[in-house]
Amino acid sequence: MSQELPDELPADQQAMLEAANATLLPLARLAVARGVHFGVIEERLKQAFVQAAREANPGTQPHRQVSRVSATTGINRREVTRLIHGQLQQARPRRPVAAEIYLHWQIDPDYRDRQGQPATLPRQGAKPSFETLAREITSDVHPRSLLDDMVRLGYCRLVEDGAKVAFVRDGAVPTNDLPRLIRVLGDNVGAHFMAAVENALRDDKPFFERALVAHEVPASAVPEVKRLVSEHWAEFRGRVVPALERLIDEGANSDEPRRRLLLGIYHHDATETPPPAPATMPSEPPADPSAPAR
Repeated sequence: MSQELPDELPADQQAMLEAANATLLPLARLAVARGVHFGVIEERLKQAFVQAAREANPGTQPHRQVSRVSATTGINRREVTRLIHGQLQQARPRRPVAAEIYLHWQIDPDYRDRQGQPATLPRQGAKPSFETLAREITSDVHPRSLLDDMVRLGYCRLVEDGAKVAFVRDGAVPTNDLPRLIRVLGDNVGAHFMAAVENALRDDKPFFERALVAHEVPASAVPEVKRLVSEHWAEFRGRVVPALERLIDEGANSDEPRRRLLLGIYHHDATETPPPAPATMPSEPPADPSAPAR
């Protein structure tokens, strides 16, 4: 005897679909804005489902893997076979040299000013100069080519008729290189999303994740909030980056596993829409006092 599916999903699955709506709309907006069609995203989504199913069933025998993934995801066996055999494990790309120079500029005391901020450097000459800064990171690319690339990406700018190079604060968020900006978006949002998912699925809540939500904020007050967030981010980064560098150096010779760490802060605001008015139930007619009691 067949069983009918319930009209309503369990509460946790319904909540999951609501979360999917909240996360998929921004992704769809980005895809539409960059001309990426649905079929391309659909293929990546299928691959992600297959990978998640394989991770959820690590002990599955190879000859049963297709069936197990198909049962877990709802994707038909032929598609699962194609996706499993088509997946290629790609190594994560190394951090670009320009970003390494930018980070070293912030960390190395030799390239800071008396206030502890990244100093404005002569383009060439003895240390500290941009030339020596670049050569401390790599000798494979000429410092002038690296300087041109960093100016293009918004990490620094030329001052004093090109004789010196000035550090650009928050240049780690590129504005002149859209592909890199989108990759940064993927790293940041992906890490935040993964942390939130792991916290939701595990009792030990392994990742720190907090957010403040404020309603009825006047639009004119938002710039002040953004200023406060920026100030706290600068303070946070100034304390954490040197500490991370020290901890990495202290553990350089140990054999323990390595972890990729991502820390961040964000702000978002949008027009607040009032909640829908509650539905009103039709009132019952008053009871007839002459009617007999039941």
